[in-house]
Amino acid sequence: MMCVSFRDTEHEEIAKNKGDGEALTWEDLAKMKLTWRVAQETLRVVPPIFGNFRRALEDTEFDGYLIPKGWQVFWTANVTHMDASIFHEPAKFDPSRFETENQRASAAPPFSFVAFGGGPRICPGIEFSRIETLVTMHHLVRQFRWKLCCKEDTFVRDPMPSPLLGLPVQIEHRASP
Repeated sequence: MMCVSFRDTEHEEIAKNKGDGEALTWEDLAKMKLTWRVAQETLRVVPPIFGNFRRALEDTEFDGYLIPKGWQVFWTANVTHMDASIFHEPAKFDPSRFETENQRASAAPPFSFVAFGGGPRICPGIEFSRIETLVTMHHLVRQFRWKLCCKEDTFVRDPMPSPLLGLPVQIEHRASP
């Protein structure tokens, strides 16, 4: 897994223009582009939902199988997010795959990142979640140091990713950000 350090970039730039305890603004959140890409990549690797049922609206052929109209189909975010034909090297933590300017041939097709669902059923709280995530990450990187205490991969998929040994993280409050 790649270590991503963005404390000295986006968050330092935002913090240098803030007084003690001053709240973040919309403009501050808009500057957290790398932070949001890190969050999206985290959601891709460990989606917040397992999946959901949908009903086939018409007879559909998929991968040589006929799915009759009316049948329920179960989709899983994790299977989509870890599909190497959609996300190149899916086990690799790579926030750059969410760069909007990224025109790589391996860029994922629309609706393949389904951490919040997609289309007309997309989670209505997606923007609230984005704001909560960015604010939380800003305060975490500014006020704390943390270190993963295990060197090996500590996640298993059974069927969702879960910490094998709990989540052994050492957290230390910074004296001054």
